[in-house]
Amino acid sequence: MLRERMNDSLLLKFKTCSRNLKTPNTNSSIFMALRGIKVIELSGLAPAPFCGMVLSDFGASVLRIDRPQTQLDIDTLARGKKSAAINIKQPEGVKILKQLCSRADVLIEPYRRGVMEKLGLGPDILLKDNAQLIYARLSGYGHTGQYSSKGGHDINYLAISGILSMLGNANSNPIPPLNLLGDFCGGGLMCALGICLALYVRTQTGEGQVVDASMVEGSTYLGSWLWTSRSIKSLPLWTQPRGKNMLDGGAPFYNTYSTQDGKYMAVGSIEPKFYSELLKGLDLKEEDCPQFNNWPETHKKFIRIFATKTQEEWCQIFNKLDACVTPVLSLQEASSYAHNCSLETFMKDSVQQMSIPRPAPKLSKSPSIPSLIQPIIGQHSEEVLLELGYTREEISELVKKAVVEISGTKSKL
Repeated sequence: MLRERMNDSLLLKFKTCSRNLKTPNTNSSIFMALRGIKVIELSGLAPAPFCGMVLSDFGASVLRIDRPQTQLDIDTLARGKKSAAINIKQPEGVKILKQLCSRADVLIEPYRRGVMEKLGLGPDILLKDNAQLIYARLSGYGHTGQYSSKGGHDINYLAISGILSMLGNANSNPIPPLNLLGDFCGGGLMCALGICLALYVRTQTGEGQVVDASMVEGSTYLGSWLWTSRSIKSLPLWTQPRGKNMLDGGAPFYNTYSTQDGKYMAVGSIEPKFYSELLKGLDLKEEDCPQFNNWPETHKKFIRIFATKTQEEWCQIFNKLDACVTPVLSLQEASSYAHNCSLETFMKDSVQQMSIPRPAPKLSKSPSIPSLIQPIIGQHSEEVLLELGYTREEISELVKKAVVEISGTKSKL
């Protein structure tokens, strides 16, 4: 109860555009979609923390297992989670993790092939102890194949998926889209989807299963339309080299343009009705700029005209037209943009003075009400072990052996 009261007081500091946030644990009238689901997340980089955050945002209870003596916590996607620092390279740590998994619904592990098996924590062992466990394996290259034991990053996964070859400007090297497609879309979000599917199957069969989510396969699946759309003969989308097709910057009506004040406008006027509105806003005639002819010349005209006005001036023009033309906003600008505020797209952390995206999608009967509190590494180690039945003397001995670490709160040991 004391911890819940502390959470309530802290959460008063976190406000949205229109209402205060509450933690899932303090609002029993709201039924969140994953309420009651217990998740164990082994600490890792971006994909696994994002997967765990998605589950947490929609009501799951997520416990992150951190490495003891970690000097720097770089996980910024841990809101609403708890943290227990346990050394799973020691037998006592393995035992603790097994106990936790025997009571859990989901395990998220982000390691390469064979790592968990060497620790005695492979799916065969944990599913034998808990037949209802959803054992989610989130990796870069998957658990089979020649790369399965190698390291990699988003750019590598996109490279062998075929997607990276299509990204970038004409006559330039392929350009990676930050680390969004591989890590977060093809990795974390696909893994969360797999977990939810497996949980649904469990309601029918009573059995858990292994979810094998590799970022190569997830990214490839995200690109399904790139493969299937090649067969549309009446609409040749990908017949030209990179950067010269309709949707990759080759078409003047699907591109970005610099404005007089050094900002940008995004143009997506694909359909003829939108293209007509675009030309109206630019004060051009269609006979002088045919939509599907002379793209290089039309592109030059658009560049010249957009450079004559500021972004705000173009917004005033195109806000009155249905042309699929919008401003390119910075992260700071996006959080305060009128449309985004009306949707409550962002949440406001009034302590750090930072806006962050609100969970999506919105559910009408079981909405997400995320906590914005980030755990300190090892903050909940003692609490977790006490719940497992360890005595304080036993916990003290585990601390001395560096099997567990307790930090962030004053221990009663």
